[in-house]
Amino acid sequence: MDLVESYADELRFARKPIGRTLLVLLVVGLAVLPWWAPRAWLTRGAVVWLYAIGVLGQNLLIGYAGQLSFGQAGLLAIGAYSFGHLRIAGVPFPPALLGSGLAAGVAGWVVGVPSLRLKGVYLAIATLGFGTATYQIFANVEWLSGGRAGLGIPGLTPLFGLPRDVYTYLLYYGIFLVFIAVAYNLVSSYVGRAFVAIRDSDLAAEAMGVNLTRYKLLAFAISSFYTGVQGALFAQYLGHLEPQAFNIQETLNFFVAITVGGLASIEGSVFGAAFAILVPVLLGDFRWAVPVLFGVAILAVLIFEPLGLAGVWLKTRLYFRMWPFR
Repeated sequence: MDLVESYADELRFARKPIGRTLLVLLVVGLAVLPWWAPRAWLTRGAVVWLYAIGVLGQNLLIGYAGQLSFGQAGLLAIGAYSFGHLRIAGVPFPPALLGSGLAAGVAGWVVGVPSLRLKGVYLAIATLGFGTATYQIFANVEWLSGGRAGLGIPGLTPLFGLPRDVYTYLLYYGIFLVFIAVAYNLVSSYVGRAFVAIRDSDLAAEAMGVNLTRYKLLAFAISSFYTGVQGALFAQYLGHLEPQAFNIQETLNFFVAITVGGLASIEGSVFGAAFAILVPVLLGDFRWAVPVLFGVAILAVLIFEPLGLAGVWLKTRLYFRMWPFR
């Protein structure tokens, strides 16, 4: 294991020169992807980045803070429709993106109130009820959802003369880098340690001086902010919103991504998002098998690799670090 000598060391993605070099190469390589990859994969890459933002947020809540929530679809819808109405009103993209995140964050803070009294499956059922209620509201209140015609989202004008798909990929990738840096900083801070303490034992955390009310609600608010931003980027990507896009299946996709990627892992959130988005693409004409594969993947992770794809990545790193001594 690497020796951590200061908080600055704790915040580094890679603490050794070779690790930092490989990290820089990876970030740059993904940034120049539009200039050598097929255009179809740029669209898929953009979806992976926006989805990874939401999975990061849910992992902060479920993996780090230990608060089981099934209301992600409702928060996703709030973020998407808030963004859509702001864009239609003429609000530029950056403030509309921030506003959608804040709207979902406030809703998440309210949803988190039951977590002060409920735990485990009871909290999951309460949040699932929120998600179902939100879907019904958007499906039946036409001035919110646009009615049968749906809600059209004004398109973005690409900058620097870039093609639209290249610009969208780079924009979403840049936003993802900001959010993953914030998440990594958060879990390494006092707030992240308070989340983990609550997850492991809320009674012990409270005895150590952690304010349960403050940090549980903060976990819900931060996670929901991430989900709201994902909803906004999803709305911009689609260009048109309908309530059917935010049903219970979205919540299940989040659960698959977090479980397969790895709970309480920043890297696992990215792996899980890539798995949830790319597997249906790779199956092609066999999309009917996607739910089966997702179910088998969850069982395989629970039985053989509880840490998910992040655990596989960790073991691979340790293998090469210890090589040739094993």
